[in-house]
Amino acid sequence: MSEARVLLVDDDDDLRPALVQGLEIEGLDVDAFARAEDALPRVTRDLYGVVVSDIRMPGTDGMALLRQVLEIDPAMPVVLITGHGEVALAVEAMRDGAYDFIEKPFPVRRLTTVVQRAIEKRRLVLENRLLRESLDASGDLGSRLVGRNPAMARLREEILALADTDADVLVLGETGSGKEVVARALHDFGSRSKGNFVAINCGALPRDIFESELFGHEAGAFTGAQKQRIGKLEHADKGTVFLDEIESMPLDLQVKLLRTIEHRTIERLGSNKSIPLDVRFIAATKADLQEESRAKRFRADLFYRLNVARLQIPPLRERKDDIPLLFAQLAREARARYRRDMPQMTPALEAALTGNDWPGNVRELRNAADRWVLGLWRGVSAGDGQADDGDSLAQRLAAFEKSVIETELARHGGRQKETYEALGISRKGLYDKMRKLGIRAGEDG
Repeated sequence: MSEARVLLVDDDDDLRPALVQGLEIEGLDVDAFARAEDALPRVTRDLYGVVVSDIRMPGTDGMALLRQVLEIDPAMPVVLITGHGEVALAVEAMRDGAYDFIEKPFPVRRLTTVVQRAIEKRRLVLENRLLRESLDASGDLGSRLVGRNPAMARLREEILALADTDADVLVLGETGSGKEVVARALHDFGSRSKGNFVAINCGALPRDIFESELFGHEAGAFTGAQKQRIGKLEHADKGTVFLDEIESMPLDLQVKLLRTIEHRTIERLGSNKSIPLDVRFIAATKADLQEESRAKRFRADLFYRLNVARLQIPPLRERKDDIPLLFAQLAREARARYRRDMPQMTPALEAALTGNDWPGNVRELRNAADRWVLGLWRGVSAGDGQADDGDSLAQRLAAFEKSVIETELARHGGRQKETYEALGISRKGLYDKMRKLGIRAGEDG
């Protein structure tokens, strides 16, 4: 999200500059216009800002501008400036969708307070839209598995080819590469999408409850089994079972799992009744199961049974051209979650991203995107608060000063008052430094 902007429309050549100055002192970016016709082209559904307009103007007046702005976006905040005797008209305008009105004469501080509230409302509107768009787009495989690299394009093609079949699938990939995302895509894009998707982390379940968790049990099957329990495999009937970290499954349970996969039946603990099972199995591993089977740590017959179809997820270091694109999407998701502005991506940042091997893959990149949006990620480039070795002393001092101010802003949730008090400088001093160093404005108060 770009910096918030105020579109100020007023034909009074004396008042307009004074209002601009007052708004800018409060850290707001202002575009001023003498005519509504000049301001209207700047209004879009994506505009992060607020429209402030006088009512009485030649040509298109404030009331007409209000109607035209709300036709573009009914959620755009419009603040009207009214003269004496126009309050009734302004009240009518609020019924028609105006955000607020201010009666002349007024202190500039009152206008900035109204504008800042309107901007915050606009921020929430845009973030909610972004979140809805993200949710709507989640059905698109390209938004789940981002990347233009040929390996990712091939992976998406293979998922779509396998999704509507019942073939069991083995998903291979390093830690954090997105194995569960692939498994969910196979489920969601296939005929089993209306059934349950049951994820089982084989490395996280304690051994003493593993069998009960998978197969369920009857009342009295063992000490503490006071009532019947449906296991995870039975719960997934007509759906999909995702066995993550399959290499961690104990060998004796691998035998029972193999029998279940081969016969598609289960028996609850404490029962001799065979229950038919209509499920698809997707297993994921970061290990070489063939090598594990040679070392007798994984059953070879289970490996061959699971290895009907194989999907390989490429690590980030092998598709570095996708990293900036993926980072941008993860940052947009973080922006919606944390309700924060997303800083501008720079060529230096992209170079730093692609220069990292990202051993934790997408999971590690997501954490970095979160920190970046929160203003907590450092050490990427001079634009991110650190100077390059070849910079002059002035550049290094500026980079250090910017880093300190950004850190304090992040620590105080973007609130400028708490920030300048913590730094021991005046409001104007902080504002001047933020403008000079290109730091986005935080909240006031």
